Amino acid sequence: MYSTVAVSGYRSLRDAVLPLGDLTVITGANGSGKSSVYRALRLLGSCGRGEAVHALAQEGGLGSVLWAGPESLVQARRGYAVEGTMRSGPVSLRLGVGGQDDELSYLVDLGIPVQSQTPLLHTGDPDPRPTLFNRDPEIKREVVWRGPVMRPARQVARRRHQRVEMRDDEGRWGQAPASLPPWTSLLTEVVDPHGAPELWAVRDALQTWRFYDGFRVDAAAPARRPQVGTRTWSLAEDGSDVAAALQTIREDSRSLLDDAVSDAFDGARLSVAESHGLFDLEVHQPGMLRPLRSAELSDGTLRYLLWLAALLTPIPPRLLALNEPETSLHPSLVPPLARAAATASRRTQVVVVTHSRHLVDALAEAVREQRGLDEDPRDLEPEPDELVPLRLHELTKDLGETVVAGQGLLTTPAWEWGRR
Repeated sequence: MYSTVAVSGYRSLRDAVLPLGDLTVITGANGSGKSSVYRALRLLGSCGRGEAVHALAQEGGLGSVLWAGPESLVQARRGYAVEGTMRSGPVSLRLGVGGQDDELSYLVDLGIPVQSQTPLLHTGDPDPRPTLFNRDPEIKREVVWRGPVMRPARQVARRRHQRVEMRDDEGRWGQAPASLPPWTSLLTEVVDPHGAPELWAVRDALQTWRFYDGFRVDAAAPARRPQVGTRTWSLAEDGSDVAAALQTIREDSRSLLDDAVSDAFDGARLSVAESHGLFDLEVHQPGMLRPLRSAELSDGTLRYLLWLAALLTPIPPRLLALNEPETSLHPSLVPPLARAAATASRRTQVVVVTHSRHLVDALAEAVREQRGLDEDPRDLEPEPDELVPLRLHELTKDLGETVVAGQGLLTTPAWEWGRR
C-alpha cells in the first residue's frame, strides 16, 4: 500500500506531500489545485509505461506545467512583494510515491533539456546537432527504495542522467550495462525480473494505476454503442467496453454487482445481451414490459453504471483515481456511488477528487458503516504515515501555491527528495 504522494514544481503544487489512506478524498474550491493533484498522479502513473515525457509534451512541454512562482515564498509571506530571485537549485519537476512499511517507493526528477548532453543512440556521445524536440523534458534522476522515506541505506536502484546503478544482495552498488537516453525511464529500459526484480515490481504496479475523468454519455458516446465483448478486467477510459466490463464483474461476483445496482435503482436488474459477439447493456425496471438498452438509458443511469464498472473490477489496480465522479448525477445517486467507492477501497487504494460536500459526507458515512467505526472517520487523528480507512485533504491557495488546510510540520509526512 502507498502511504505518501509527493509533488514538487508542478503547476500550483510548489512542494506538496500528501498522506494517503485506503480512500483518499481531495476537495476544495474551484482553482484550489484539485485537478493538479489528479494530473500529477496521472503523470506519475505514466512513468510505468514510459510515457511521462510524451504526457508532458501533450500539456505544452515542461515550461507550461512548471510552478510559475518564485523558488521561495518566505519573503512574500512576510509581507514583501513577490519578486523573482536568483535560483539556488535547478529547474525541476519532481514526483514521488512512498510505499507503506517495507514496500517499494519511487521518485522521478524531470528537468529542462540540455542540448550538449543529449546522447546519440548508437554511441552515447553528446549530439552536437540542433533538434526541434525542445519541448521534451529530460529525466535527470530516478530512485527506487524500500519504505516511505528515501534513505541511502534503503535505496535499491538509482539513475543519474544516463547512468543506472543497482544494489546487489550484499549491498554493493554496481553499474548497469545500459546507458539510458534522457527521454526514457529506467523502469521501462532495465527489464529483468531476475536481475532487477524491484524495478520490475515498481513498473508493474504503476502500470496498473487507473484514472477516470468523467465519461461521455451523449447520443454518440462509445458507451451507448454495442461492442465486441471479451473478458474485461479494467474499464476503458472512454467507457466503450462497459457492457463487457460489467459482464466480467457479474461472472466473478454477481451479488456484488446486483447489490450495487439495486442500491441505486430500487427493484432494477442489470443484464448483458449478446448478439453475434456484440455486447449491450439491458436494464430491467419494475413496471416496464421490456428492458432498456444502452442507447435508451438516461445520462445519469448510464454514468452510474460506468462508475460501477470502474470501481467493482475483479482485478483491482494498485491505485484508482476518480475525478469529480458526482458530475451530472442526481443527488439520490451520490450515496450509492459513495458506498461503491468505499467497497472498492477495501481491495485497492482509491483517490476521489471532488468539490461536492454531499459526496464527501456520503463517503465518510459509507466508510464508517462498512468499517464498523464508532465515530466519523474524519474525526480521527492518525499519524502522518499511518494508513487509515479515510484521508480527507481540503486544498486552499496561498500566494498562488496549493496547500493542505490545517497541515503543519507535525502532520506532514516525512519526505526526502535528495539531490541530482
